[in-house]
Amino acid sequence: MKNIAVFTSGGDASGMNACIRAVVRAGLQKGLKVFGIMHGYEGMINGEFIEMDSRSVGNIIHRGGTILKSSRSERFMTPEGRKLAYEEVKKHNIDGIIAIGGDGTFKGAQAFTSEHGIPFIGLPGTIDNDLYGTDCTIGYDTAINTAMECIDKVRDTATSHGRLFFVEVMGRDVGYIALGSGIAAGAEDIFIPETQTDLQAVSDKLKQSAHKESYIIVVSEGDDAGHVKEISEKFKEMHPEYDIRFLVLGHLLRGGNPTAGDRILASRLGIAAVNALIEGNHNVMLGWRHNKLAQTPLEKAVKHHIEVNRDLLEILQLLSY
Repeated sequence: MKNIAVFTSGGDASGMNACIRAVVRAGLQKGLKVFGIMHGYEGMINGEFIEMDSRSVGNIIHRGGTILKSSRSERFMTPEGRKLAYEEVKKHNIDGIIAIGGDGTFKGAQAFTSEHGIPFIGLPGTIDNDLYGTDCTIGYDTAINTAMECIDKVRDTATSHGRLFFVEVMGRDVGYIALGSGIAAGAEDIFIPETQTDLQAVSDKLKQSAHKESYIIVVSEGDDAGHVKEISEKFKEMHPEYDIRFLVLGHLLRGGNPTAGDRILASRLGIAAVNALIEGNHNVMLGWRHNKLAQTPLEKAVKHHIEVNRDLLEILQLLSY
């Protein structure tokens, strides 16, 4: 193992830069040449390889986004596209690759390594926290803290006007962002894809809480009840006596300076990825479980998703009245 490459793919997540920094500096300390691949798999196909030194990653640990940029590549989803990428990888004498991203990134890595034999290490970089094999993904802690701060601000104006607010957060097929930020911000209810939303039951609960000065419901974008706008309109019909508003936080949750938790997690995993390549422990996703490093085969990481923590649901039910 002499030359390694690192790239980011899929949706950006705060902490990716801290992870890139750890990979580059750990690789250099181990005597490796480290290349950054710009624009993910699309950049791999286009030969966008940049040799990096310690200064390349200076002053980035606190920055959100990714200095290597990111993209989604339709071409890489085909065998022909992956063959073009392999030719570029060999042209640059790359012996192993570290991929920072989510489920789609790992599926691409699995297909690439099975066809062309290039060793891969996957690192979980996604705000959704939806990957099997790690308690937290890089970017999740920052995302829920950003969402919490926004919900806190919404609470101020909701209380001032006695309003009911529906706040939608990202999360696609999983509700961890909604669950974590909702509990932290004291939301009265949380709608997530993992549980069926009963609007009538929520309406009944609202009547029991009529004494409250404000009412905040956090909605995961993948909830079965629909888009937050649709939900708010249904509630206006059910409760014309309430001043009901909605807010979509959207891509706001992907940006911002990473929290200390995300910076430390990203640094740990970046160093561990370099060590894994050197030691010949390939084609795994590295995560952090039960306060220690955990390894999951890429095949298992892309086929399994974590289930929502039922203890968190109980916390919500006990504290939201």
